[in-house]
Amino acid sequence: MKAALLTLLQDEIRRRALPDDFLNTVEQWYLPTARYIYQQQLKKQQCLLVSFNGAQGSGKSTITAFLRLLLQHQFGLNTVEISIDDFYLTRAERQQLAEQVHPLFITRGVPGTHDVELARRTIDCLQHCDDSNPCQLPSFDKAVDDRRDPASWPLVQEPVQVILFEGWCNHAPVQTEQELEPPVNDFERDEDRSAAWRRYANDQLKVYHQQLFDMADMLVYLQVPSFEKVYEWRGLQEQKLAQAANENKHAVMDQQQLARFIQHYERITRACLQQLPQSADLLLQLDEHHAIQALQVRQPEMANG
Repeated sequence: MKAALLTLLQDEIRRRALPDDFLNTVEQWYLPTARYIYQQQLKKQQCLLVSFNGAQGSGKSTITAFLRLLLQHQFGLNTVEISIDDFYLTRAERQQLAEQVHPLFITRGVPGTHDVELARRTIDCLQHCDDSNPCQLPSFDKAVDDRRDPASWPLVQEPVQVILFEGWCNHAPVQTEQELEPPVNDFERDEDRSAAWRRYANDQLKVYHQQLFDMADMLVYLQVPSFEKVYEWRGLQEQKLAQAANENKHAVMDQQQLARFIQHYERITRACLQQLPQSADLLLQLDEHHAIQALQVRQPEMANG
């Protein structure tokens, strides 16, 4: 590993307040993942769109941040990372959706609360980006629950070889009417008695597949050991958000609010846990301590090409 890259990795470890030995994770698991992506980009010889799915708190933003550094500085591929979270509808747009469809859509998260067309346009722009066709990357501020001013959005002006696109619901399976009917938790039972909220979200998920997820060249899935771990790990994530929010701490969720918030995601997260390990191109399995314990390639011959 190049000395300059090593410095960048160590800086990122410190910036994210990760353990000092996290570099072992980078070398053992992230580097082979980056090499696999590099090999697929060589085969395609065009911009490669890599989609990442993992439950809340599983480490999607962490792995994409380190993969960007590895792909950029070890393999020489100009790489951009984006998140489905940055394509949330504005709070005003979600307020309108809540009034027209179901009150629960005021809360960001489930399919239906994203601007899919904006996401598609952004990815398409990145795939054809150069100095004559620069691309702005939308940005959402979770601490204030609204989209940032477009004047502050990052600008990309060079050709992009790899896009790392992470999202908790990326490639989530669409459910049947029989699967939608019974509530998965008290939240659905009490606040979505008619199942109108989850049916609409499920219908929107079909649109996400057709207009967004089908653009991806490959899927990487971070498999948590159980849904129960999501509460613990997402709670740690919220603590970091609180530390970074400063004057906006009033907008950060407490434990009770967080528990309710996570229940919005439970149905789709559980469906992903059941099905995505079989369909992902790369599967990273996490243990009870949030450490990667295995890396599986669905098509081994591709990794050696």
